[in-house]
Amino acid sequence: MTSVVVIGGTAGIGREIARFCAARGDEVVLTGRDAHRADTVAKEIGARGLALDLSRPHDIASALTDIGHVDHLVLVGISRDQNLVAEYDIDAALHLVTLKLVGYTEVVHALLPRMSDQSAVVIFGGQAKERPYPGATTVATVNAGVTGLVRTLATELAPIRVNAVHPGIVGDSPFWAGKPAEVLENYRAQTPTGRLTSMRDVVDTVDFLLRNRSVNGVNLNVDGGWLLR
Repeated sequence: MTSVVVIGGTAGIGREIARFCAARGDEVVLTGRDAHRADTVAKEIGARGLALDLSRPHDIASALTDIGHVDHLVLVGISRDQNLVAEYDIDAALHLVTLKLVGYTEVVHALLPRMSDQSAVVIFGGQAKERPYPGATTVATVNAGVTGLVRTLATELAPIRVNAVHPGIVGDSPFWAGKPAEVLENYRAQTPTGRLTSMRDVVDTVDFLLRNRSVNGVNLNVDGGWLLR
C-alpha cells in the first residue's frame, strides 16, 4: 500500500488529491491548520487528519511525529495574499514567505528520515511568477522561489524525486468557481484549449509526477497553454 501525505489537504485541490489517493486504496494522511477540520475531512474521505500550520515552522516536526513511512509527499497548502508595494504589509509578506518556502522545506526535512529512495515529492507553485498582477509581488516572488526549491531539493535529496506543479486558472476550484461568469469567460477566451483547467486535471498531473520515475526536477505548468497568449 502506498503511503501519501498531503500537506494542506482539507479544502480545494489538496482535498481532491487526498480524496483521489484514498479512493484508490492509498494510506493517506492529510493536514490542515485546524485540528477539528482536518479530522472531519479525513474521516469523510477515509484518511487520517493532523493539525499543522506551515507558517509556524518550529512546530512542524512535532506535528508530524506520528507519521510512519512516506512514499509520496504533496505540499499544496497555500495562503491567499494581495499585497501592494505602495501599502506594503510586512507581516502578511512574512507569513506567506515562511509558509511556502520555509514551511515546505521544514516538512521535507522532518519527513526525510521516513522516506526511501523510491519516494517522491510534489510542490505547488503558481502562475503569478510568470504573469504578475498588482498586489502579487509576494505571491510571484514565492512561486518563483518554488522553481528554485524544486531544483535544489531534487539535487540534494537524490534519488528521491522532487517536482512542482504550477496550475493556471482552475475554474472549478472553490476560489475561482464563485467568480463572475464574465471573468471566467475572459480567461477561457485567452486559453488556447478553449477550456479552463479543472481540479481533476491538476490531480492527474500530481499523480503523474508522483508515479513516473523518470520525471525529476521539473516545474510543470498546467494551464491549457494560457501562458502562450
